[in-house]
Amino acid sequence: MAGEAPIKQAVKWIDDQLVDNPNADRVTLVDEASRRFDLSPLDADFLLRHLAERVKKK
Repeated sequence: MAGEAPIKQAVKWIDDQLVDNPNADRVTLVDEASRRFDLSPLDADFLLRHLAERVKKK
Protein backbone atom coordinates (compact mmCIF):
# COMPACT_ATOMS: atom_id res chain seq x y z
CA MET A 1 0.00 0.00 0.00
CA ALA A 2 3.02 2.26 0.34
CA GLY A 3 3.21 4.83 -2.42
CA GLU A 4 -0.51 4.76 -3.22
CA ALA A 5 -2.51 7.95 -3.19
CA PRO A 6 -4.31 8.52 0.13
CA ILE A 7 -7.71 8.35 -1.58
CA LYS A 8 -6.90 4.87 -2.93
CA GLN A 9 -5.74 3.79 0.51
CA ALA A 10 -8.97 5.12 1.99
CA VAL A 11 -11.14 3.28 -0.56
CA LYS A 12 -9.29 0.03 0.16
CA TRP A 13 -9.59 0.55 3.92
CA ILE A 14 -13.32 1.24 3.67
CA ASP A 15 -13.82 -1.80 1.44
CA ASP A 16 -11.97 -3.94 3.99
CA GLN A 17 -14.15 -2.57 6.80
CA LEU A 18 -17.31 -3.36 4.83
CA VAL A 19 -16.14 -6.92 4.21
CA ASP A 20 -15.73 -7.37 7.96
CA ASN A 21 -19.00 -5.57 8.78
CA PRO A 22 -21.36 -5.09 5.80
CA ASN A 23 -23.82 -3.15 7.97
CA ALA A 24 -21.27 -0.57 9.10
CA ASP A 25 -22.34 3.06 8.88
CA ARG A 26 -20.76 4.42 5.73
CA VAL A 27 -20.71 8.04 6.89
CA THR A 28 -18.79 6.99 9.99
CA LEU A 29 -16.35 4.99 7.86
CA VAL A 30 -15.75 7.95 5.54
CA ASP A 31 -15.21 10.22 8.54
CA GLU A 32 -12.69 7.83 10.06
CA ALA A 33 -10.94 7.26 6.72
CA SER A 34 -10.70 11.03 6.23
CA ARG A 35 -8.83 11.34 9.50
CA ARG A 36 -6.67 8.22 9.04
CA PHE A 37 -5.52 9.20 5.56
CA ASP A 38 -5.58 13.00 6.01
CA LEU A 39 -8.08 13.52 3.18
CA SER A 40 -9.40 16.85 2.02
CA PRO A 41 -13.13 17.65 2.25
CA LEU A 42 -13.35 17.09 -1.53
CA ASP A 43 -11.83 13.63 -1.12
CA ALA A 44 -14.31 12.81 1.64
CA ASP A 45 -17.17 13.96 -0.59
CA PHE A 46 -15.86 11.70 -3.37
CA LEU A 47 -15.84 8.74 -0.98
CA LEU A 48 -19.44 9.40 0.06
CA ARG A 49 -20.55 9.59 -3.58
CA HIS A 50 -18.50 6.48 -4.44
CA LEU A 51 -20.22 4.50 -1.67
CA ALA A 52 -23.66 5.80 -2.65
CA GLU A 53 -23.13 4.68 -6.26
CA ARG A 54 -22.01 1.23 -5.14
CA VAL A 55 -25.16 0.80 -3.04
CA LYS A 56 -27.38 1.80 -5.98
CA LYS A 57 -25.74 -0.75 -8.30
CA LYS A 58 -26.48 -3.70 -6.03
